Amino acid sequence: MFPSELGFAMPPEWSEHMGTLMEWPIKEALWPEPFEEVLEAFANTAKSIAQFEPVIMIARPELAEQAQRLCGGGIKILEMLHDDSWMRDNGPTFVINSRGELSGINWRFNAWGGKYPFNYDDMVAFKVLNCLEIPCFDAPLIMEGGSIHVDGEGTVLTTEQCLLNANRNPHMNKDQIEDMLKKYLGAKKIIWLKNGLYGDDTDGHIDNVACFAGPGKVIVQISSDKNNPNYERSAENLEILKGCTDAQGRFLEIIEIEQPGEELYDGAYLTLSYINFYFVNGGIILPVFGGKHSETDSNAKNVLQRAFPDRRIVAVDGMPIARGGGNVHCITQQMPRGVPAGIF
Repeated sequence: MFPSELGFAMPPEWSEHMGTLMEWPIKEALWPEPFEEVLEAFANTAKSIAQFEPVIMIARPELAEQAQRLCGGGIKILEMLHDDSWMRDNGPTFVINSRGELSGINWRFNAWGGKYPFNYDDMVAFKVLNCLEIPCFDAPLIMEGGSIHVDGEGTVLTTEQCLLNANRNPHMNKDQIEDMLKKYLGAKKIIWLKNGLYGDDTDGHIDNVACFAGPGKVIVQISSDKNNPNYERSAENLEILKGCTDAQGRFLEIIEIEQPGEELYDGAYLTLSYINFYFVNGGIILPVFGGKHSETDSNAKNVLQRAFPDRRIVAVDGMPIARGGGNVHCITQQMPRGVPAGIF
């Protein structure tokens, strides 16, 4: 049976967490230099999250000591083979039922359309669930956690650029993919935006573009610079959001965040995004980019503080992670509080 038939659904990210899962970076995964800055960024992110909730860091056996030393004793290390460090995408997606029972979805993973090695990464979700003794639903769908956001009331937000990409599930059409999302996530309605950010190696993940901030409320990153390659993309997505309703029939309250300015690294356009923040218990971990981006950094923090007055916002340096193609949301995966408890 499918998770939805057994009463399971994916809770929103702002619901209470049991803890957070992450993966320790691997130099062979072609992280841009200086690699030491990448390790520091991951360690600082883990320690920032640990102010609010427990963290389990998956690490290759030969890197476990390094991960423990740089992250500190407050982070639990789980030794496991893996290819890269994007837990949001190759890790499990958690679902929960009305009795508070927790299960995980093991999506198929092909490294964003076969762009990188993924033999170990495709097994991470199953192995994590097995180690934590959490029941597993194996889904016959290639999908990454960064390609979806949910509101906890039946609505899924995603992009056509990613989920309908021929490098993911070419044998399935839009209706068939919608059906799978409903069966596995407990969704009632899918809101399809068109494209993600320009230059996004993930083929347009939603977690760089827009996210739910609460039932009936969406935060969307926009560009007011007509010369920016994201100007038309963000305008189109904004118009779609303004004209649609969620699973409960509500028109959406929309909160806009101005994107950072353009940033190149070794000639490549970086996909800087404030939407790639991460909810933690009582807080938000927000990537910021410093330097010429200080004004938009400050504006993003102010927008989120107004939207979430009861949460403490902790800013972390997102630039080293952005050079690798993602950010704070991409390297984390929340585990909702449920049964079995005490895993962390």
